[in-house]
Amino acid sequence: MSNINIDFTSKELISTGIVILAIIVLRLIVSFGVRKFVKTTHRIEHRTNLVIKYLDLLINIIAFLALIIIWGVQPKDIIIAVSSFTTVVGVAMVAQWSILSNITAGIILFFSFPFKIGDIIKIHDKDFPIIAEIEDIKAFHVDLKTKEGEIIVYPNNLLLQKGISILKRDYQDTEFTD
Repeated sequence: MSNINIDFTSKELISTGIVILAIIVLRLIVSFGVRKFVKTTHRIEHRTNLVIKYLDLLINIIAFLALIIIWGVQPKDIIIAVSSFTTVVGVAMVAQWSILSNITAGIILFFSFPFKIGDIIKIHDKDFPIIAEIEDIKAFHVDLKTKEGEIIVYPNNLLLQKGISILKRDYQDTEFTD
């Protein structure tokens, strides 16, 4: 009877292969799930790829941490490295908080989107009320167009903070003749 010995490196390689396979499967499942969500809820298609990229980034970060653990980095060392990295990033992100909040708001608006491109909305802001048509919805902001033709770039995080009404279009009833 032969005795198969698997050394430590072989276990690490097998585990790494499993993590890589899991990354591929998870990315496919996430992509399929988000696209199915978009089709069933009639969301804006060009924002789908952006949300998939954000979720893929999250999967990659988790997989990277798993690989670090598989290859023998001690949890204590991971905590020290992560806390050091987080401190540096935290200090840098204080100035960039608005960008991060706009990205987060963009994801929230994607999954619970009460309006779409072409809708006319009223933003209930005491100091600067806006009535405009939604021209485009991007990762950080929404492009709005007023009746006067003015283009307003409005941050996504403010859309979550302000009250918004969706107005009906003023259609002129004209009789159709053939």
